[in-house]
Amino acid sequence: MTKSRQPSVSLSEVNSSVDVNRKGIGRKLLAFMGPAYLVSVGYMDPGNWATDIAGGSQFGYSLIWVLLMSNLIALLLQSLSARLGIVRGRDLAQASRELYPAPINMFLYVLAEIAIAACDLAEVLGMAIGLKLLFGLPLTHGVVISVLDTFLLLFLLNYGIRKMEAFIITLVLIIGGAFIAQMFFAKPVMSDVMLGFIPSMPNDAALYIAIGIIGATVMPHNLYLHSSLVQTRKFDRTPTEIRKAIRYNIFDSTIALNAAFFVNSAILILAAAAFYSNGFYEVADIMDAHRLLEPLLGTQWAPILFAVALICAGQSSTITGTLAGQIVMEGYLNLRIQPWIRRIITRSIAIIPAFVVIKIAGESATGSMLILSQVILSLQLGFAVIPLIHFVSDKKKMGTFVIPIYVKVLAWLSASIIVCLNVKLVYQQLSTWLAEYPDSFALQWIVLPLALLTGIVLLYITITPLIKKQKEVETLLPHGAFSALLHLEHHDYKRIAIAIDFSDKANSTINHAIALGKKNAHYLLVHINESAGAFIFGNESRDYESVTDIENLFKYAENLRQMGYECSAKIGYGNPKIGIAKLVKEFDADLLVMGAHGHATFKDMVLGTTVDAVRHRLTIPVMIVR
Repeated sequence: MTKSRQPSVSLSEVNSSVDVNRKGIGRKLLAFMGPAYLVSVGYMDPGNWATDIAGGSQFGYSLIWVLLMSNLIALLLQSLSARLGIVRGRDLAQASRELYPAPINMFLYVLAEIAIAACDLAEVLGMAIGLKLLFGLPLTHGVVISVLDTFLLLFLLNYGIRKMEAFIITLVLIIGGAFIAQMFFAKPVMSDVMLGFIPSMPNDAALYIAIGIIGATVMPHNLYLHSSLVQTRKFDRTPTEIRKAIRYNIFDSTIALNAAFFVNSAILILAAAAFYSNGFYEVADIMDAHRLLEPLLGTQWAPILFAVALICAGQSSTITGTLAGQIVMEGYLNLRIQPWIRRIITRSIAIIPAFVVIKIAGESATGSMLILSQVILSLQLGFAVIPLIHFVSDKKKMGTFVIPIYVKVLAWLSASIIVCLNVKLVYQQLSTWLAEYPDSFALQWIVLPLALLTGIVLLYITITPLIKKQKEVETLLPHGAFSALLHLEHHDYKRIAIAIDFSDKANSTINHAIALGKKNAHYLLVHINESAGAFIFGNESRDYESVTDIENLFKYAENLRQMGYECSAKIGYGNPKIGIAKLVKEFDADLLVMGAHGHATFKDMVLGTTVDAVRHRLTIPVMIVR
């Protein structure tokens, strides 16, 4: 066990272990694909099954819209998580430790561990239920057997992250294939399914299930996980390559999370078609669902495929849950322990309550435990989502990769939806408990203070970064302060416009432009004829000044071509402040080089400054040569 003073890289065993510098878009995309699939298995774990089955059996197709909304929120938040890891080289836990004080980080760490334990609880129960359904093992035996998968993660990591990703993708394909077959067996009415995409909330019980679905879909530990897994890819740390990495990971997330959405929708549709449509409205238990599938769908393959997919879901998500636990502990505490010890601790936290509840309440309590675990996950979401939005909105840390304003609005809207739903649920539950147990000591002196403390911490992590940012703005006045150079990039200018006026500065202006572009660039010589005839007749002007300007401009261009430079020329007429900008835009230049006229202050006031007027009309760099 070690605790280092300096922050280490996230998941150091596999960090930057996959080289993605491949030729061709297809090969490069395949090299980047993988992290989102490890994340996606958390979106189809046994906890999702419980909430989807409960939602489908109790309310038919009416909660499919919650799945769609959750998937869109998940896609947005996972893309932000990937952006944080790619740009800053920090996972969410490490970034939090660098921003918030130690007591707040400890609180966030405990909440993250509770979320991982709740997720692991769902995986333990799902694995045990799957083994019982397929082989008839008692649930307690299945819970104990689930300890053994501790060593599967260690075995896979020895062969590298790509082997682990391949194993997970194989399990995902098995799950997806099983539910494609289930859809053929169930034969849902598609017109009824489509009505489920219209938002509605039948009652408070539906709200509880809906919050469970959100917690099962948008998992807090997945945000920690994704911000770390994207760092397993090794690429050049230039702005261009970072942008490509962000795009490829968004593509990876879109495919993987839509696959998870398909699986969750299939489970809910299966429950609605098989149970709700046949009057079985209280099937909230996975074992009851398995038992009813064969008589209702008329095939023995339905329950077998259901059990196989359940085991695959439990096994795949337990691996990623372990990685998330390691990331959280190392990120918040900067503490490294042996992976197998970390795995045993995480699994024990989940196994002990599962074992105790099964022994005391019986196997029938597993369904309620699964749904409760997903509600707990949802309650933790705000504490991961809000810091994440702050981190990727910080222009000082993210530089040019800070999220645009419309993404920021969508992110805060998503966070608001999650937090408001959770606040409503907590308020309803506390009101119910107070009505039932008005004199309860534990409720008044433990539960209520904890709820109040949690709310205060949530407000703190929301407001503190905004206050710090405001203080920084006030401190930076009037001249600003040092900002770290995150990324330096060599600019190769390919299309350079050169504005010349045939004065003694023309040669100097051209020389500076050539020094930047050399023989790799295409040059455009620009001159604006300002004679009286040019203002009146434009390109029809044939006065002496117009004729000589054209001759001189094309002599310069021909001279450069003879020297081996690619050069063309363009002359304009009238106001140079407008004409130069127009010709430069038409040429699609990426740099403009101009000669300064050297006017004094009074002359500038009378004649105006062409340089200032032109640069305000352009968005490209402008180089001024004196």
